[in-house]
Formats: sequence, C-alpha cells, structure tokens
Amino acid sequence: MINALSQTVDGKLGDRVKLLVKNEEAKQSAHAAVGSIADIIELPYGDIWMRDIAPIFKSASTASVFQVNGWGGKYVYEHDDKVAEGIISITGAAAQSNAFVLEGGAVEGDGSGLFLTTRECLLNPNRNPNWTGEGDAEHALATALGAQKVIWIERGLLKDHTDGHIDNIARFVGVGHVVCQSPTGQDDPNADILNEIYEKLSSASDQNGHPLKITRIPSPGRYVDEAGELAPASHMNFIIGNATVVMPIYTDHDHPAAQEALRILSEIFKDRRVVALPSRHILTGGGSFHCITQQQPA
Repeated sequence: MINALSQTVDGKLGDRVKLLVKNEEAKQSAHAAVGSIADIIELPYGDIWMRDIAPIFKSASTASVFQVNGWGGKYVYEHDDKVAEGIISITGAAAQSNAFVLEGGAVEGDGSGLFLTTRECLLNPNRNPNWTGEGDAEHALATALGAQKVIWIERGLLKDHTDGHIDNIARFVGVGHVVCQSPTGQDDPNADILNEIYEKLSSASDQNGHPLKITRIPSPGRYVDEAGELAPASHMNFIIGNATVVMPIYTDHDHPAAQEALRILSEIFKDRRVVALPSRHILTGGGSFHCITQQQPA
C-alpha cells in the first residue's frame, strides 16, 4: 500500500507517508521495507487502526480529536488513547478537542457538509450513552466537523467488529456522489443489507434537497477467514491518495467481482490510478486499507 501510494503517476506526485512504528524492532523492519519512501516515526500504539484513533484533519493545520473507548469497550488497547495527542505533536497541528467518542471510520463526509453514518454505530449506547437520539449526534458532528446534514444508514456488514462503520459500506467519491455495493453470488451473506443501503441512499437528498448520485460496485461476496468464520470483506475500504486509489481484494486479482469493482472505480477516478491489492491479513483484525490510514491535507 505504501509503495503504491508513494508513486508518481503520469506526472502527479504521490503521497508522502508517515508510518508509525511502536518499538525499535518494528522501526528497523520498516526502514528495511519502506525507509526510502516513508517517514518512519516511533510512537506507541495498541493496534493499527489509525482511521479510528488518529485525529481527523479539517485542514493541514487543524485537527479534531475525539475520545477513544476501544470501539465500545470491546478492544481496549494500551496507548490507543494517546495516539491522537502524539500525532498532533508530530504534525504541529492545532487540536480541537471533543468530549465525545467517535471513530473516523464511523463517519464519511463529502467536503460540502454532507455526512453519512450508521445508527448501529453512532447511536450505540456503548459509545455515548448520554445521547438520546439522532439530534444529539448531529449536533456533535456539526460542532466538531461542520456537518450540515447527516444521512443515516441503519446497519453495517455482518460480523463487523466496529458495530457497522460506514467506511465498509458507503463512500463519497465526490460532492453528493456515493459509492456502495451490490451483492455478489447467491450466497452473499450481506445481500439484504447492501440492498437496504442502496434503497436508503436512492431516496436521500443532500442539504440543498438535491438527490444523491449513486454508483454501485460488486461486493467481494461471501468470504470466510482461515478459521472458517465469516469476515466483513468489502471493496469499499479503499484509500484515496494524491495519485493512486488502493482498493482491497480478498481473493485472486482476476476474480470477476474484483475486476468489475476495479473497472468502475477507475472510471470514477479518471485523474488517478486505481490498483487492487490483497488485504486478507489486515482483515483478520476486522478492517482494511482505509482503516489503517488517516490523511492530512497538504
């Protein structure tokens, strides 16, 4: 992923990746692998999910910081609650602290004030039990991130450890333009959920009353891990870089669903290269490329 994101494509500069490592052993390994193309920074953390524990940058110099409670108390790791503070120190950004729990993967914005999220996650009492409904959440997002309107999806993928993060099911690829998935195969365990998401988005509008533009790509379909357990594999967990978009895949590159998803995203991101890279090992922890990254605007 770092190699792909850092490459210059058709004269367009790639990303300068800052890679956090948690100890000296990891630092040496990282330098050997990507030391020539990434800044290696030692900073203790519990797990790799930077999307959820790092600050959300609103500009190159300003970032919103949220409370961390281990995804509703399920995965409380030492140091995760200090990562945002460490990144603020590294980047020199001004921190805007917020007194509520929010993971970056739980919200998706299009840059104009329009946001997507799920009730399953954001209204889950294991995050902010003092919130009494959508109004409290919307007020918090407006204050912290400038949300003007929030579109609520009911639920996320089956077996999603995050309680339904939006970055696994629906993503903005432009102002008012959303990508979501269609079922793949007769045994896609998320078929009903994916169709519900599409129907909800099809009836939604932006803050100005305009309908959304919606594009569907195939899901990976039914995917089980090495233990034979259903896993929340999703093509939606792509990361958008300056010159390259990296889309996760979980089977062979020539799998028809993966190829079709890659083709459609390539048509959307005409100004970038779109590549598909295997993400099976990352998925063992419940996420993929978007989940392990957090961007800072230049």
